[in-house]
Amino acid sequence: MLKQGLQQKILQKLSPLQIQTIKLLELPTLELEQRIKKELEENPVLDEITDSQDAEEEERTKNVSLSEYPADDPTPSYKLYVNNQGKDLKPQYNTFSVKESFHQSLEMQLGYKRLDERTRTIALFVIGSLDDDGYLRRDLDSLSDDISFRLNIETSPQELEKILHIIQEFEPVGIGARNLQECLILQIRAKNRTPSQEIAETILTDYFPEFTKKHYPKIISKMGITQEELKEAVDEIVKLNPRPGGQIDDSYIEQAQQIVPDFILEEKDGELIMSMPKFSVPELRVNKRYADLLMKASGSNNREGKEAASFVKQKLDSAKWFIEAIKQRQNTLQNTMNAIIDFQREYFMEGDETKLKPMVLKNIAEKTGLDISTISRVVNCKYIQTPFGIFPLKYFFSEGLMTERGEEVSTREIKKILAESVDQEDKNKPLTDEELVGVLQGKGYIVARRTVAKYREQLNIPIARLRKEL
Repeated sequence: MLKQGLQQKILQKLSPLQIQTIKLLELPTLELEQRIKKELEENPVLDEITDSQDAEEEERTKNVSLSEYPADDPTPSYKLYVNNQGKDLKPQYNTFSVKESFHQSLEMQLGYKRLDERTRTIALFVIGSLDDDGYLRRDLDSLSDDISFRLNIETSPQELEKILHIIQEFEPVGIGARNLQECLILQIRAKNRTPSQEIAETILTDYFPEFTKKHYPKIISKMGITQEELKEAVDEIVKLNPRPGGQIDDSYIEQAQQIVPDFILEEKDGELIMSMPKFSVPELRVNKRYADLLMKASGSNNREGKEAASFVKQKLDSAKWFIEAIKQRQNTLQNTMNAIIDFQREYFMEGDETKLKPMVLKNIAEKTGLDISTISRVVNCKYIQTPFGIFPLKYFFSEGLMTERGEEVSTREIKKILAESVDQEDKNKPLTDEELVGVLQGKGYIVARRTVAKYREQLNIPIARLRKEL
C-alpha cells in the first residue's frame, strides 16, 4: 500500500562568499599568504598592487565597479579593493622554529658508506620509515613486503636486520631502534666502559621490566649489587636520550618551520594594543582591463562573445568574493582576539598564568555575537606574540573549578600548582594522588582524586611509585 504525503525540509545553503570566508578563517598568516598567491595565479581578474605601479592608475583601477557593467549583481567599489598593508610594510616579528626531521642527516651519513646501489636504495627506504623520534616502529617482515611492492626489490628480514645495524651506527646514537629498550642499550654500549655503565647495560638488557617499574630491591637482590652501585647505574641511564631523532644536535642539517604570529600584543602606558601583521599579505584589486573586456563582450551577440562574457563575469564574481572574504576574515579575527584580550585582561597585563580565568569557546562567542564554530576556526592554528612570548590561542582556553570560597578558577591554575607540588615533593617519598588532593585542598582548591589523576596524566607526570628516586 502506497502512502502519499507532503514533507517540508528547511535546508540552509551557504553562499560562495560564506564558503570562501569559512575556508580563509582557518588559515594562519603564512598559509593565507600562500592561498592568496594561488588565487592570483589562477584568477587573471585579481591583481596585486605593487609599489612600482603608477599612483594615478592605482587610484583609477581601485574604483572599478561592476555596477558600471551589465550584471545581475551590482557591486559597490569598496568590495573590489582590499588594503592589507600595515603602517610598517616589513616589520620584524619574533618567530619560533620547530626542528624538522633528522632524515637528511642520516642520508648524508649513508653517503659516506661504501654500499652497492641495491643496499643503498633499501637503506634509504629504511631511513624514510623511521618516525620523528628516530624509531623503526614497523616489524621487518612487513617492511620487506613494502620494499618488494614499492621498490620491486626482493629482500628478507635477515638482510634488513643487517642494514638496520648499519643505520644504528649513525649519529645521534640510538637512532633506528625498534623500542625504548634497544634505543637505550645502543647508547650505553657506545659509552666508555666504566663499572657503573656495565651495570647499567646489564639492567637494561636483563632487568628492563623491573627497571621501568622501579622495582629496585628486586634488581639489587638478583644482581647482588649495593644500593649505591644501583644508584650510579641508574644515574647513567637517566642521562640517555629516549628520543634521539627528536633532539638532533644543531650541528646537523636542519630546516626551520617558522611560525609567524597572527596577532601582536603590546602594552603601552597601561593600555593593551593589539595589531595584526599584514606585511606578507598582498594588497588586492580587480583588474580594470578584464572589467572592460566584460563590458565589450557583453555587447556582442555571437556565441564566442557570450562565452567570453560568461567567463570574465565568473572570474569577476570569484575575485569579488575572495576580496570580501579576506575583509571578513580580518574583521572576524580582530573582533575575536579583542574579545579574548578583554576576557583575559588581567593575565595579559601581567603574564601571570594563575590570572588566567576559565574560558571556553562559548564565552567568546557570546561576547562577539559569532557562532561557536566560527570562534573554533579562528582559534585553530593561530598564534599571538605577547611581551611574555608566543602562544597558540588555544592556550588561553580552559575549563573551570570552584574553590572552597566559591570562586571559579582555571584548570590551568590547578595544573600549575599540581606540577609545582610534584617538583617540591620528597623524591624518596613521592606524593600519591590522594596526598596531592590534600595538598590542593590545603591551598583552598576542591578537587577529586580522579581529577588529580587526570590532570597528572595530562601533565605527563607518572604515578608516585615511578617518581621515586634512590
